[in-house]
Order: sequence, then C-alpha cells, then structure tokens
Amino acid sequence: MEENKVYNNPDAQEEGGINLVEWFFKCLGHWYWFVISVVLCVSAAYVYTRFQTPQYNASASVLITEKDGRRSAQMSDAMMALQNMGSFSMTSSFENELEILKSRTLVKNVVTDLKLYINSYKKSSFGYDIPLYQNEPVNVFITPEDAAHFPKGARLESLIRPNGTLDVLLSYEIGEQEFEFSYAFDSLPAVIPSEYGVITLTKPQQEVAISENFKMITNIASPIAVARGYSRNLSVSATSKLTTIANISIKNSVKKRGVDFINKLVELYNKEANDEKNIVAQKTADFIDERILVIGEELESTDREVASFKQRSGLTDIESEAQLALQENSIYQQQFTEVNTQISLVEFLRDYVAKAEHIGEIIPSNVGLKDVDLSTVIDQYNALVIERKRLLLTSTESNPVVVSVTSSIQTMYNTVEATVASVLNGLQIRKQAIEKESGSFQSRISKAPEKEKEYLSIARQQEIKAALYITLLQKREENAITLSATANNGRIIAEAMADNAPVEPNSMMIMLVALMLGLCAPIAILYLRDLLKFKIDDRADVERITSVPVLSELPSGRKQTPVIGSVLVRENKNDMMEESFRALRTQVLFMLDKTQQVILVTSSQPGEGKSFVTANLAVSLAYLGKKTLVIGADIRKPGLNKAFGFNKKQYGVSNYLNDPEGTRLEDFIFTSELSENLHILPGGTVPPNPTELVARNALEVMMEKLKTQYDYILLDTAPIGMVADTAIIGRVADMCIYVCRSEYTPKAAFAYINVLQNQKKFNKLATVINDVDYAKRKSRYGYGYGYGYGYGYGYGYGYGYGYGYGYGYESKNKKK
Repeated sequence: MEENKVYNNPDAQEEGGINLVEWFFKCLGHWYWFVISVVLCVSAAYVYTRFQTPQYNASASVLITEKDGRRSAQMSDAMMALQNMGSFSMTSSFENELEILKSRTLVKNVVTDLKLYINSYKKSSFGYDIPLYQNEPVNVFITPEDAAHFPKGARLESLIRPNGTLDVLLSYEIGEQEFEFSYAFDSLPAVIPSEYGVITLTKPQQEVAISENFKMITNIASPIAVARGYSRNLSVSATSKLTTIANISIKNSVKKRGVDFINKLVELYNKEANDEKNIVAQKTADFIDERILVIGEELESTDREVASFKQRSGLTDIESEAQLALQENSIYQQQFTEVNTQISLVEFLRDYVAKAEHIGEIIPSNVGLKDVDLSTVIDQYNALVIERKRLLLTSTESNPVVVSVTSSIQTMYNTVEATVASVLNGLQIRKQAIEKESGSFQSRISKAPEKEKEYLSIARQQEIKAALYITLLQKREENAITLSATANNGRIIAEAMADNAPVEPNSMMIMLVALMLGLCAPIAILYLRDLLKFKIDDRADVERITSVPVLSELPSGRKQTPVIGSVLVRENKNDMMEESFRALRTQVLFMLDKTQQVILVTSSQPGEGKSFVTANLAVSLAYLGKKTLVIGADIRKPGLNKAFGFNKKQYGVSNYLNDPEGTRLEDFIFTSELSENLHILPGGTVPPNPTELVARNALEVMMEKLKTQYDYILLDTAPIGMVADTAIIGRVADMCIYVCRSEYTPKAAFAYINVLQNQKKFNKLATVINDVDYAKRKSRYGYGYGYGYGYGYGYGYGYGYGYGYGYGYESKNKKK
C-alpha cells in the first residue's frame, strides 16, 4: 500500500504532551477568570490573616554546665557494667538536660507559676481578639487544682464599665450539657462560685483606666492541657555539636509572655537541678542532726554522772601513779575511742539501712566514715538512685531502662547491707585487739583507789561521747558548706528576647500563595474541563486520538445562506468557506495519485456532516474544471438528496444495483445546476436488503464504467461505525475521508478510525474536522481563523436514524 503524502502539522503537540502556545492563548481567552480568581483568593487571604492572632518568637541561649568529674566517675562505675551487658545505652548528659528542659512536668510547673492557664482577651468587632497579659482591667484567678477540674475549660465574658461595675457571664460544659450563669457586680473584689471551684475577680496591682465599655473574654483551661500547647510551641535544641549551649525558643501571641515563659523555665530548671544535686547532702544533714540530738543527750547524761560522782566521792585530782599509767595507755585509749566512734557510725548506718522504707532512697554518706570500701559502695548506690529519679522525669517505671536500673538498685542495696555488716564485724575485732593490748596497763590502774577507778571509767565514756559529738558537729558544718556552694546548672548567656515582627501568620507568604492559587485555579479548571470533555473540540483533540492526517478544519456555517440545499461553496468567491474547501480540495488531490479517482466520505455516527462535506467538496472540484460525480451510497437513509435539494424519493443507485441488466445507469444521473462539471447519482429508493445490494459485483462493474467517464467520483456513505455497508463499499474506493464534527463527535466513537487504520481497510485514510466555530474559539483561546472573516454555516439535520432534519440559515457575510 502506498504511503500517505499528507503529514501532521509539525507544530502540533505530540500525544500526551502540552502545547504551551495553545494553553497561553486559551488562558488569554479566559482572562476574566483569572481576574475574578485572583481577587477572590487575595480577599480570602486578607480576611484569613485578619482573623489570625499574630505569633511572636521569643528565644534565649543557655549554657548547660557539665556534671562534676567525681559524680561522672561514680555514675560510670555504677552503670558501666549494665551498659557493657547491653541493658541500655547511655546518652550524653547534655542531651538528657535538653529533654528535661522541654519535659511536660517542667512546662506544667511554668504554666502554673505564671498562671498561664488563665488567658484574657479584648473582644474585637472585626479581626482577632487582642490578647491581654498583665494589663487586664480585671484580674481573674482560680487555683490550678480547681482549674484542672473543668473537663472542657470555662469561659467568662465580662462587660466592664468605666464606673467600676461589671457584668459577667460564666459558661462551661459537663459532658453533653452546657451551663451558663450571669452575675452583676457593683465593685471589686468579687467571687464567682462554681461546681468545680471559686473564681475571684480583683483589681490589678496597676489599674488599667478605661474610658468606655470594655468587653473582655477570659478562658480557663486545665494546666495540663495548656502545658501540652506550650510544649508543642517550645523548641529546645543545641546550637552546635561542639558546645553545651541550648537554644530555647517559643512562639506566643504576646512578646512579654514568651520572654517570661523562657525566664521562668530556666529558673525552675535550675531549682530542680539544684534540688537534685543537694539531695545527698540534705539526707546527710538530716541524719547528722538526728544523731547530734541523741549523742548530745547521752553526753549531757555522762557529764551529770561525772559531776555527781566527784561531788559524792570528794575527788579533786587523779593520783600520780594512775596518771602516769593513763599517759602510757593514751595511745591505746585514742585508738579505742576512734574505733568506738566508727562502730557507732556504722551501727547508725546499719539501723538506717535495715528499715524497708529506705530501699530506693538516698543513703547518707558524708558522716565521717573512714572505711573507703563502704563509702565507695554507698556513693555508687546513691548514683544509681539519682539516675533512676532523672530517668523518671522523661519516662515511666515500665520503661526497660528504668526497670533495669531499679533491679541494679536492689542489688546494690543488698551489697551495702553486706558491706556494713562486714565493716562492723571488722571494727569489733579491732576493738577487741586494742582492749587486749591495753590489758597490761589495767593492773597499774587497779592500784588506784576504787573510787578513782570508777571515776576513770565514767570519764572514758564522757571522752568517747564528746569526741563523737565534736565529729558530728564538724561534719554538719562541712555538709552546710556543700549545700550553700551549689552552682546553677544552666546559665543564661543570651537573655530572652522576642522578635519585633510576628512569625505567624506570614502575611507576605500567604498573599503570595493566594496569588499563585488565584492564577493556578483557572488553569486547573480549564485542564479538568478539557480532561473531562468527551467530545472532540479541535485539531489537537483529533491528533491526541489518532495519527491519521487531518486534511482540514472546516468553519461553521450556521449563519450563512446556502446556495442550494446545504451547498455553501460559491464560484469565484474568496470567503472563509470557499477557502476552506479549496484547501481541503488541494490536500485531497495531493494525496491521490493520477490513477486514483474514487473518494469515500464517512463518519462515526449520524449528524457529523459527511453529506455536507461530500456535496461542497464535489462542488469545489467541479469549479476547478474536474468532471465530478457524486454518488449517494448511503442507500439506507439518503442524505445527498437533501444536500442538493432533490426529492427524497428520487430514483438512484439502489434502483440500478437492484436491476443492472434491466436499467440504464445514465437514466439515474443528473447534472447539477451549479456547474456542468458536477453530476449527481442519488441514493434512490431504500431497498429491503441494502448490505446484500452493495456487496454484489454490479457495484464494481458500475464503478469501473464510471471511472472512464469522470475525473473524480465521491461516495457519500452511511456512518461506518454503525452499519457494515460502508466497509463493503470501501473495496471500490481509493481514499476514505473520515468526518468528525467539533463539539459533537464523541472521542470514543471517533477512535474507531484507529481500527480502520490498523486493519488497513482503505488504501488511504484521512480525516476532516467539521463545524469549527472560530468565533467561539477566539473568545475561548484568544485566537481565530487566519482570514479574519466571521462566516459559518449551519445544518441542523441529523442522519436519519431517528434524527430529524431542519435548516435555519441566515446570511451574515462580510466582504474582504
């Protein structure tokens, strides 16, 4: 089969692509859509920003100090074994501090201290309500415990008058019920009772003068719920990986409130950190104070006993011999005193550890113990307890890490008990050894009078108690120094400050987005309209469906008066219609070889204008001087008769094919009054068997005969997508023109042309787009037909398969 000589427009878009030039003119044709869309979007954006409360960013930089080396060493000794066993992974101390800074517990404490669960606003008639912070004309207060009882919060609407009177409307919800209570007060302070607590209204410390009625709205919420909101807006991050400086920032509707929040957050963080650091020292202080009271009472009792003994015995001094013996035994007495002191301290610890309620609590360590092993074990135990308390700030007791540390605390507590028992046993043994060594001096002392011996025994007990009392006093002073010397864990190096410009809403960005949305919305609508459009509109739609060449786009002629029937082409005229069919004629002749004469015209369905195209193309060929024959090959519903103004019952090709031997073909051919070169062979009488009729060999014989008499033969056939007649007639055609109608032919129906192309039903196949409204296209796309004429034609007739005929032509031509 010979290839087509007509190709697609090289400027046309490829299938699936986007023709930017076409879209530019399409958008230009709908410029008013863009104006309306931009105005609406920008207006909506303005209203949105007007009702959005501005949010300001407040920030500060805090230097987090590392923990001291001794404590880190204690922690590593206690935790290294667990880490090596894979129980958990230890993060850096700085990362833990960052988590503590943004913990819900700490944020809740800030909310409670600053009373941020109570928020007041000035009612605005248009726009957002103006937030009030520390400048309210009336101070509203409720305890955080009572505020937490309101399940969905409470709302107070206050009308404050310049004379000091005010009306208050309290509303809150319980379950599905809403409660409202109205109050009127002549002066302040005032009290509003509620089911969950008492709300007090007082004058602020710095009174705010008002010159007119002031509408104030106060929202009361649960501190926990408010803390969640502040936690979402709070950001705590490291400034870099090489420093321990934390950057704290928060977004808030009031600049001063944001600054106060950060300052209070750092203050409470330091307080809790200091409390944590001093917990061991505080426990030690409590333990020392308790023992000082006990030893003080015992020492006082011993002093009274010595005084009573001397008074009773009349002793003034010790004998020289006994004094000499005591001097020689002084070394052993000092050792004995020291051992007894240590035994007492260890026994105090043993009694403290033996109490079950102290498991998991801090054990006093800095009480004067000289046993290094016992002090080390206690320090390791305390380090585990402190780590567990720190982990519980950001997790629960069911956390695997907390469970692991709790198990280690129990194990270490048992170790402390065993070590205390072992140390106590060692001190007892050492005491016995000292007593044995000092036995040699007892004989010398025994020579002294019995009363003096009794006195020495009492004095020894006095000396032991006094030494222990002095030791405890010394340790209490050392512990007090430790408590007072605790440094803050966080130091502000860049004070909290709020930005001058709000970070939300970003008016410029919102307006830009609104502008872009206003420009994109019409494009999206146009795209969706084209995407959902199921009928062919223009050449681009055809080229997206098929690769069959488009010969021409014929303009609409709804307002043009026909020459005859539906013929609009006039001789020696250069209007749009005539030029369009001349262009179509040129394309057709270009596709046909010199030996090819037969042109078949068909379509997908009735009403697409195939008879119109056939008639006007035939007239144009006749005006060119070509002897042309038009055959009404649609013998089911002849439309050619109407196109040329013939009687519907005119005899024609069906009569000849039904009886080729008994009739003469020339009897059915008429010469058109439009041109002597144009001849017409009507469809004739509708036969009962049209398919069988066109399938006979008589059709081929007839066509061979006619080829010798005419330059070109045009076949006006039935819609090929509906009946089989056209496909059968196609065996005698050299070329097929497949007609589609703009804004009429369904894309799905037109796709049948691809079947014809793939199955090679015709030697040459091309398509024509009919009834293109260039005036409408110009208004839609911004461009029209290149000739600049406003012509068109209209033919309201259908094909005949249930369609009616009708014409309504009106002349409205413009001369060139």
